[in-house]
Amino acid sequence: MLRLTFLIRRKEGMTKEEMQRYWREEHGPLVAGHSGTLGMLRYVQVHTTDDDHSLLTGRRGEMEAPYDGVAEVWWESKEAMVKATRSQKGREVDQILREDEGQFIDMERSVAWFNYEYPQVNPTPENVVATERSSLVKLYFPLRQLSSMSMEEAQWYWRTHHGPVIRRQAHGSGIVRYQQVHRDEQELTDGINSSRGSKVEPYLGHAEVWMDRSAMGNPTPENRVAAKRAYEDEANFIDFGRSSMFLAKEHVVIDRR
Repeated sequence: MLRLTFLIRRKEGMTKEEMQRYWREEHGPLVAGHSGTLGMLRYVQVHTTDDDHSLLTGRRGEMEAPYDGVAEVWWESKEAMVKATRSQKGREVDQILREDEGQFIDMERSVAWFNYEYPQVNPTPENVVATERSSLVKLYFPLRQLSSMSMEEAQWYWRTHHGPVIRRQAHGSGIVRYQQVHRDEQELTDGINSSRGSKVEPYLGHAEVWMDRSAMGNPTPENRVAAKRAYEDEANFIDFGRSSMFLAKEHVVIDRR
């Protein structure tokens, strides 16, 4: 499946609560109503929580400010997405959605990219969701590679070296699910950012981890050792100062999988 990740910063003058309410109650139904025309398989709003996200960074030092949320869209394939969105009706719907996005999104400070998922710790069926009423939270980690590495080199290291490090210690870390989501389809990525006026460099991809708050609030010796190992290996390919990290809750708007 092809996936779109759209990191969102709110429009100036809005509080995070105002922005998330409009997104959930106004924009969400608008997208859902046109989702068939756009060929969407799944659409999820990921709303950043009110946690003190600076506590997440630890040894990583100062990182970019958390985003206010993430819009996630899945299609069956690249071909299905292109066919639906580039039809006459698809272009009309995209214009409608872009106009409404302007009501709550700072387009210049937000950024989107297309990507593919590489599941690492993945229970079946794939129905783990960090809902508002659940004790689960979703850790979002949009990351950029070190300047000494190419995109291909960093993604290769992330997939073949860092993935096994996290998988080996997932149980001791309290991880319920972990995925690497790697940026791809550069032409499509350039197109969506150009159409929305983004001035932000797309990320290498993002890591997403579902965890239970009970495990986060009561660090065990195993948790601390696992966190140390993760950080030490991340430093081999991640530029922390140009990456971000935050906790969020998920609102599943449509799911036709």
